[in-house]
Amino acid sequence: MHAAYYAQQWGFGVCFEAKVATDLSVFLSRFDTKRDGFWLARQDEGQIVGSMAIDGIKADTDGAHLRWFILDPVCQGQGIGNRLMTEAINFCLQRKYTRIYLWTFAGLDAARHLYEKHGFTLCQELNAEQWGITMQEQMFELVNGDL
Repeated sequence: MHAAYYAQQWGFGVCFEAKVATDLSVFLSRFDTKRDGFWLARQDEGQIVGSMAIDGIKADTDGAHLRWFILDPVCQGQGIGNRLMTEAINFCLQRKYTRIYLWTFAGLDAARHLYEKHGFTLCQELNAEQWGITMQEQMFELVNGDL
């Protein structure tokens, strides 16, 4: 889903696809239910239409890393992204994580709306050359008192 969406919508190529595949593979190979979470949204006959993960390997030092959030654009506005986000935040609350953070980039307006709806705030921006284009990367976080 990531490869198809970001290639079609943003012109990202095979390097992006390889990075997502490699990072997700590493995450799943060391997946520990005590610290990590991974959710898939399915519709109809089991077709995956979205995903979200919490990587908790550095939760004690850096915070829980929200990763691989994607939702089929056809499914936006149906509450699926909201449900994924609620599950991820509740997972972090149960584990008493004090910070959740994520990296994204400017232009993903529907996702940003969802992050802010759930209390995430923009805490860092920088221009970077990623995936063959210059983009404004953004870090959002949800900290202790807001969880």
